[in-house]
Amino acid sequence: MPPSSPLPLDPIEEAHRQWEEHGWGDVADGMAAVTSLMRAQQIMMARVEEVLKPTGLTFSRYELLTLLTFTRTGALPMAKASARLQVHPTSVTNAVDRLESAKLVRRVPHPSDRRATLIEITQAGRDLALTATEQLNTQVFAQPGLSADKLDTLVRILAELRRSAGDFDTGDAPSKW
Repeated sequence: MPPSSPLPLDPIEEAHRQWEEHGWGDVADGMAAVTSLMRAQQIMMARVEEVLKPTGLTFSRYELLTLLTFTRTGALPMAKASARLQVHPTSVTNAVDRLESAKLVRRVPHPSDRRATLIEITQAGRDLALTATEQLNTQVFAQPGLSADKLDTLVRILAELRRSAGDFDTGDAPSKW
């Protein structure tokens, strides 16, 4: 939650100054980068949650519903959903439990693998995902707080960070960013 009024100084810049003053100057930029990313994530999540609150969805449940809308059949194995969302299988199970109780998804047996369970989106789930996406598109994604050229730079930098952390591997494939 943002402060009621802007602070008179940038607390991360002040922390950077303190890091240097205390002899940690060689890691001050890294500390400022990590802290800035974490604060930016808090700001963005607060904006997203404000938009999603009336829908009854959390961001993780919204992501799962949206992922299912992007599939050809509207269904995915739970393990594949976990991998695509890059979350622990327990997180997917918890999200499915909540979405299933709200009749937005259902669990169905996998047609060719008796060990697997599919998560299948319902029409109500599709409708809610579309409504939530339209609201996020207009209220958050259309105005994320940076100009288009800075957004492009930010996305490229964050993709580099994620790739170097092992988040994905595109090899030498060209990327938009």
